[in-house]
This record gives sequence, structure tokens and C-alpha cells, in this order.
Amino acid sequence: MSHGTSPRILLLSGPNLNLLGTREPSVYGADTLDDHVATARRAAEAGGARLDHLQSNAERELVEAVHSARGTIDAIIINPGAFTHYSWALHDALAAFDGVVVELHISNPDRREPWRRTSVVAPVATGTIAGFGGDGYRLAVSAVLARLSPGA
Repeated sequence: MSHGTSPRILLLSGPNLNLLGTREPSVYGADTLDDHVATARRAAEAGGARLDHLQSNAERELVEAVHSARGTIDAIIINPGAFTHYSWALHDALAAFDGVVVELHISNPDRREPWRRTSVVAPVATGTIAGFGGDGYRLAVSAVLARLSPGA
């Protein structure tokens, strides 16, 4: 992994997050996914890290991204979207990743419909940040950098 170089963070965005800014702004706000990625990238760069991003509506692409991250990426921040609730394939891929994993949600799933309260990602995540809107992206990067710093 980083071994003396800048930490590498992979930000993964699941299904329908490409619609942010127009999809249910009362729940997800008016910022676009590009806005959130820019916030995360600025936070990463300020902390001396590099951030790459992938958004996909396809479970297979996200699973393959996690597989590719093994041994090359220090941390994954993932907003799995609807995959949060049923993607055991994503769960298993993240379980095989040996770096920091932060599950991220713009809204707070526990304050929404009952079916949103189950996460199959949470058991393999280092931690979860939810309900802080777009600030969650900055908070997730901050949590990753704190975990990756010596002595964490």
C-alpha cells in the first residue's frame, strides 16, 4: 500500500448517485455527485492523500473496483446506495480488502423507511458516517486520514 508515499483513497458511489442534485433534493440536497467528489478530493489533498472516484449503477463494476484496490489502495470510502441493503457480493469483496473501509450515506438510513435500516456493508466497514449531508464526504476523508496516520 502507501509505504511512505501519499495514502491512496478510493471513493465508490453506488446506484442512482449520479442523479444527485435532481433526485429527491429534500432528502439528498441540491449538490451533485461531482460537488461531493470535489469536496472529498479537496479534503484528501489537504491531508496529503490522493483520491480516485468511481460511480456505477452496476454491482459487478463496484465489486471489481474493490478487488482491484487490494494491495494498491489504503482506504475505501463507499456510498453503496441501494446496494447497502442487499449486496452480499459487495460485502464479501469489502471483507477481503485489508484497508480502512468507511460506509457513507448522505441521509440517515435509520430515520427513513424500515427497509433502509439494514446494512450488509456495515459489518465489514471500519465505521459508518450517515446523516450529515454533503459534509459526510469531508468527514469520511478525515476519518480515513486519522486511521491511516501513524499510531492510529
